[in-house]
Formats: sequence, C-alpha cells, structure tokens
Amino acid sequence: MSERSERTNTTARRKALALAIALALALATPACGSNSSTSLNQSGTASGPARNPYLAAATYGLTHIDPGQSDTFPYQTPQGEFHIDPKQQARVTSGPVNIMTLAATEPDYMWISSTQGVVYVQVGNGMFHEIARADAPGVKPIAPQALDQVLNQNFTDIGQVETAVHNDWGADWTRLANGVYSLVDKDNRVYYVTQNAEIVVFGLTNANNPQAGVRILRTLDFKPWLGTGAGLGGLPESIVGLNMTYDGKLAILSTRGLSILDRSLQGEPQQVHFGADEVVSNAMAVDEQGGIYAASDKIMRKVVWTGSKLSADATDGAWAAPYDFGRQPPAVKFGIGTGSTPTLMGYGKDDRLVVITDGADRMKLVAFWRDAIPEGFQPKPGTKSNRIADQIQVTAGLNPEPEFIQSEQSVVVDGYGAFVVNNARPEGALDRLVDVLAGGPIFAPPAGIERFQWDPASHHWTSVWSRADVVATSMVPTASSKSGVVFVNGYTKADGWEVTGLDWQSGKTVHRTIFGQSNLGNGAYALVQFFPNGDLLFNSVGGPFRVKFTS
Repeated sequence: MSERSERTNTTARRKALALAIALALALATPACGSNSSTSLNQSGTASGPARNPYLAAATYGLTHIDPGQSDTFPYQTPQGEFHIDPKQQARVTSGPVNIMTLAATEPDYMWISSTQGVVYVQVGNGMFHEIARADAPGVKPIAPQALDQVLNQNFTDIGQVETAVHNDWGADWTRLANGVYSLVDKDNRVYYVTQNAEIVVFGLTNANNPQAGVRILRTLDFKPWLGTGAGLGGLPESIVGLNMTYDGKLAILSTRGLSILDRSLQGEPQQVHFGADEVVSNAMAVDEQGGIYAASDKIMRKVVWTGSKLSADATDGAWAAPYDFGRQPPAVKFGIGTGSTPTLMGYGKDDRLVVITDGADRMKLVAFWRDAIPEGFQPKPGTKSNRIADQIQVTAGLNPEPEFIQSEQSVVVDGYGAFVVNNARPEGALDRLVDVLAGGPIFAPPAGIERFQWDPASHHWTSVWSRADVVATSMVPTASSKSGVVFVNGYTKADGWEVTGLDWQSGKTVHRTIFGQSNLGNGAYALVQFFPNGDLLFNSVGGPFRVKFTS
C-alpha cells in the first residue's frame, strides 16, 4: 500500500461513527466527579482522552485508568514523608494479586478486581468497607488466614517463597491471567477475564441494595473463537484484556488477535488475526475515532472499528509497524517484546502518537504516528518503520548500563511528557508470582527511572531527568496531573517497601509512604492509586488498603 493510499481520508462509515460518538459524548453525564471531556495538564492544554460514555467513570473506569491507558489521574496528592503500618490500615483481603480497584457508577463505591474475583467496596466519607464479593468461576479462593500466613513471613530464600505460593496458596503464575485488564460499564457491570478464556460479567444482585450481594450476570466461553497456537508462556491462546469502544462495543484482545463483540456477549464476534509467530501480553488503548492500538512482541498495530466493521485495512486508517525486540529478561517481564500496554499521547491539533517501550535488551521509548504520517516525514535513523515518529534510548540513569534495562509497565503519559521504569534485575524466578514476592526481600531489586518529553515542533524525544537510585519493583507507576507528581512502588533493605513520589518537572523526591518490611507493602503488578481527597489506595498483594495521611 502506497503512502498516498495510507493517507486517504477515513471512509464514510468512520465519519458516521465519529458523529455518533460526538453525540454520545455530548449527552454523557460525568461520573465520579471526573471531567466529561479531555483532561487538562498543568498548563491547561488537552492531555488526556475524551470521556467514554459507556464506561463507569472517566477515571478508574478500567485497569490503566482511562481508555487511552495514560496511568494519570486528576487528584491532588500530599507531599512529605509518612511512616505507615499496613497491618493497621482498613483493608479488604483479596488476591494474591489485586490488579486494579475500579470506579463504580456510584461515587461512594468501588470495585476490586483481583486474581480470584471481584469485591464491592464502600469508600464514601473516608470508608473502606467490604459490601459483597463473588469469586471467578473455577478459581479456588485463598482464605484470608492463608493469605496473611504467607505474607506475615520474613522471606529469606527462594525455596520458602515457592513453598508458600505453590503449597500454602495452591497457586502459580497462571493465576495472574485472572482479572488483569477489567473494566466497569455505565450500568455498573464488571467485565472480567479468567485464565480459562472466559469472559465473566459481574453485577449487583440488587442495584438499589448493594448489601444483597454480587452475582455473575453472564459468562461467555471465548475458546471457540481462539486459535490453537501457543500463547503466553507456551500456554494455549487466551484472552489478554478488554476495553470499550466509544459506541459501546466490547473490544477483546487475545494473545493472537483482536475481536469486537456486543457488550451483551450475544452474537458472533468480528475478528482480526495477528501473525502466527506473534504473542500479545499486554492490553490495548482505544481512541474516540474507533482506533484500537495493540502491540504484539514484534509488531505495533492500529486496528479500526468503523462502527460496522473491524478493519485492518489502510483505507480505513489501520496500520502495522515492526519495532525492535530482544531476549526474555530473567525477572518480572513477560516475553521478548514490549512490556508496555500502548499509551496514547497528543489530543489536540499537534502530534497524535501512541507510545511503548520496545523489547530491545536495553529498551527504547518509541512513539508511533497514530493517524496519517506527516507529508515529507523522513524515517528516523535506526527505526524499523516510517510509522515510528522517533525513538530514544532509555538509560534510567544507570552507569555502567546493566545487561538489561527493561520494563513490564506501560508508559505514564501526561500531555507530551512520558515516564518509564526499569524492572529488570539479574536474578529471578520463572514463576512470575514467586518472582514478584521475592523481588526485593530475596533478589536484589531493580533500580532506575527516567522522564522524557516529546517536542511536537521537531517530532523528537528528549530526556528530562533520570534517577538511578529510585527502585520500582513490579508495580505500574501512575501520576497525578494536578500535583505534578509520579509515583512508584519499591523496596530497599534499609526502609523496606514504600511508595515514592517524584516531581514531574525536576525528578526530586517529594513524597514517601514508608511501609517497612511487611510484605503488604508489595503492590505486585498492580497500580498506585489515590482517592479524590488525596488518600492513598494501595493495591497490596494481600488486598487493597486505604491510607489516610496526617501531618
């Protein structure tokens, strides 16, 4: 397909879809006190995606906070140093991994999505109280006593952790596939995926009386629409995650392809299949024009939902671009390609991009043109595709550079700023559930973070600052656009587990919540979150808890 063909205007179907979405957005009511249009960064310019009227909320409607997967929230956060005992906080036991706490349509409630099911939690007026829960089909729940019996141990060797996970919990890394990329729709229903490739919809038994409980509303075994090739870790092809288009269709990403299905889970899905030698291990971003962005371990793609057809055709605006990949690191990360869920960047008239970290042993930050490649744009040296707007080496401030600088986390984006972490360390365990519990207490933790800035005038990345001394073990970093602070979860022998907040502009440490040696301070693949009032919502490996800060 020629460049001229690739730049062809979208079809009438896409225009009709855009018109329908614009009408839906105009009629949508803001949820959970969040803005109903694009979010604003500190300079007041558009920095985030438009409100999707089919999600429960603009903020925390799905795993990576919003449809563009920005990992950025609009709440003020406190500064200072705080010493917190996790065992003394209001906690809801769940897990062993609590990937995301999701907004409900009612601002006084939230949903917990964990590796064993969902929990409905009352959060209004500073509360953090379990109302009801439901386990995922086929999952043997870990009793709270067994959960805490393991986490109360002082881990000293890897064999101890393996025994705790495999024997005491009866779990392994495949449990991590449960509930990783969930979402809540405008009707307060949780869409959840199990390791058995089932889509499960949870909801309140009585919408007017949450105490009546949570139940499974419907399930769909998606295996008939999956291929027979190998997926992540050599397992059969499975579902990776979910998102919602702006006209209310369920987008389903598998390890080998993408599907669109009515959110009632009725009817036949439309599908686009990826290459037989590709594997997807992260979620997808969705824009308001029907663009769906997914990265396999070799190729970054835009697939287009036109409103009636799921298309991989360039005439509909779709594209596929190869990027650099490398080797499987020994810890935290899955696969040889990107460890990032694609993140959208740019929402005004300037550059519209989608960004990831690549899979090179020492990763690069890569920006792809989301829409038409600008007229006259020349490929940047060393890039595999003209679709790549620019890429830059990530050093994370490390000198000398280690064998691997790699991340299993998506890129945090606020405006044209981007933030990445290094999760790679020289020692690890093949079972990634064992690995994330051992990283820090047993295996020396990784170190290194870096902040970048995109220049729309020159179409170019620059490094703003880096910190080789900051540790980010396995938790997804997030940023407060209102406070201008980015947060990571790390571990040091001196202070144990902590949440560290860095000033977005300077990299200076402005926040420390120090948990000490308790394993409840380990966020294990989850996200750092805050409530609108500035309380910390920490998605601990033993269940989320709420931290109320005092001077």
